[in-house]
Amino acid sequence: MAETLKKGTRVTGAERDRLAGELKQRYDAGESIRALAAATGRSYGFIHRILTESGVNLRGRGGATRGKKG
Repeated sequence: MAETLKKGTRVTGAERDRLAGELKQRYDAGESIRALAAATGRSYGFIHRILTESGVNLRGRGGATRGKKG
């Protein structure tokens, strides 16, 4: 996605479907929701909603896990 979307502009119809398909591909390839939000200029919530609407199985949170080392 070369161009960023203007914040607050409505994305509907075919354009929304195209965006959803592209975001789904990128998310499935390993990009985070935050990275997608930064790349598109949209909010985390917007990206999360689009992915959820597209039927994407969202990954769990990353980061350190608690437990024994070793």
